[in-house]
Amino acid sequence: MGRKIHPLGFRLGVSQKHYSYWFAQRKDYPKFLEGDRKIRDFVEKYIRTHVKSVSNYGGVGHIEIQRKTDLIQIDIHTGFPDLLIEEQSLGISQMKSDLGNILGLESRNLRVTLTGVTQPYGEPKILAEHVASQLRSRVPFRRTMKKTIELAGRTNGGGIKIQIAGRLNGSEMARVEWAREGRVPLQTIKANVSYCYHPAQTIYGVLGIKIWIFRDT
Repeated sequence: MGRKIHPLGFRLGVSQKHYSYWFAQRKDYPKFLEGDRKIRDFVEKYIRTHVKSVSNYGGVGHIEIQRKTDLIQIDIHTGFPDLLIEEQSLGISQMKSDLGNILGLESRNLRVTLTGVTQPYGEPKILAEHVASQLRSRVPFRRTMKKTIELAGRTNGGGIKIQIAGRLNGSEMARVEWAREGRVPLQTIKANVSYCYHPAQTIYGVLGIKIWIFRDT
């Protein structure tokens, strides 16, 4: 049973916290849940589409959403906050306007802030996007996993585990390969483990990427 539970949900309230903060009546819960999914999908797609100068390992670490009576606060934790400034006409004002049109909200009821991630290579989502971009470029998966572990090892004092599943290197039979560096105690609730799953669409099919990062604090 230990392999079937989500690593983050397993640790909520102990070493992990929620990325959405709001209370809702039973009839409003599905609407708010769908709204959060739309917000996260739109922000990630907007940054991926408009910010062309981001390196292969750039990305969004996570997005926190707070809903108040007449205000939605969106806090984007990213490794490149300087690329979304107003001077480049790619700023958050346009993102806020488009997001308001999708959600049917006025600009004054929507607040978007950017928070820089101090250690981008310590975020599993940013690393997973880097792995996906390398696999789409047909870089051998073993080299990709080794390079990613090196990137994470420069800023992480715990351990990292990477797993890739699918038709690796275009082989006929799908398989699962993984690599680990350091210690990743998945059975301990108090262990500060970050986790991300990210699918990579390649010409051979979809490859599933899973990354666990243990921070030994």
